[in-house]
Parts: sequence; C-alpha cells; structure tokens
Amino acid sequence: METVIGQNEERQLGAILFMCGLNAIRSPMAEVIARSMLPANIYVRSAGVRAGERDPFVDAVLDEIGLSLGRHHPKTLEELEDDYFDLIITLSPQAHHAALELTRANAVDVVYWPTMDPTVVQGTREQILDAYRGVRNHLSDMIETRLARRSGIAAQSA
Repeated sequence: METVIGQNEERQLGAILFMCGLNAIRSPMAEVIARSMLPANIYVRSAGVRAGERDPFVDAVLDEIGLSLGRHHPKTLEELEDDYFDLIITLSPQAHHAALELTRANAVDVVYWPTMDPTVVQGTREQILDAYRGVRNHLSDMIETRLARRSGIAAQSA
C-alpha cells in the first residue's frame, strides 16, 4: 500500500479522490492515469463540484497512450458510491475550496495540484488537442512523481 505523509502523521494510502470543477476533463483523466500507475488495491475515483458533459478530446488524448475512460460519466461528490478518502487531490481552485470546506472536520489530506483548463485554448483542432495533451502529460508526471515513485513503485511510462 502507498504511504502518505499528512500534516500530523504517516498513514497508509488506500483511497484517492481527484476533484475538479465539472468532472469532465482533469479529474477523470487523473483517475484513469492513476489507475494505470498505482497498485490495484488503491481505490481511485474522481468527482466534480458540479457534473459537466463528457469531453471527446479527453477520449482522444487518452487513447493516444492506450487508456480509456470506459463508461465514465461526469459526477458530483454526492453521486459517489463511497465517500471516504485518505487523500483528495484538487485540480482547480473551485474544487480545492469545495474540498477544504467538505473536509473541515475530517482527517483527510487535501492537496492542490494546479492544472490548466484546456478548454480555454482556442485554435485549430490540433492546437486544442495539444492543450489536452499538456494536461494529460502534467497529470501523468504528477501522479508518477508524487504518488507512484514516492513509495518506490516503478511506474510505467505510457
């Protein structure tokens, strides 16, 4: 099992939640990438502050590295089957504020990984895809260096 160093103690990491604004791009991408890099016994989910619409550019850039969202549909925290997590990783300011508010009375580590919103990029299809690839690569790097390698797990590069 993974180990996370919290503010007060070291504990085993068994459940991770990735959060962003709409659970349409950043958090589902992080969920799929984390599942591909971390041991199967770590529970990984994603949610948004609000539910958005599935984004086809996410499917395209994940397919490029052999991953898939499968049947993922954007969901909110209220729609999650389980609500206990050791670590919540927020990917947008809005999600970070919501997670801090949600966990005020709980012993849950909340970590903010600032991650660009690729929907702000305009241009050709290829320029837009490049923005999504940048988010995918950023998340892969963060997951590999901050979660997978941290406990000596050799993460496979996609």
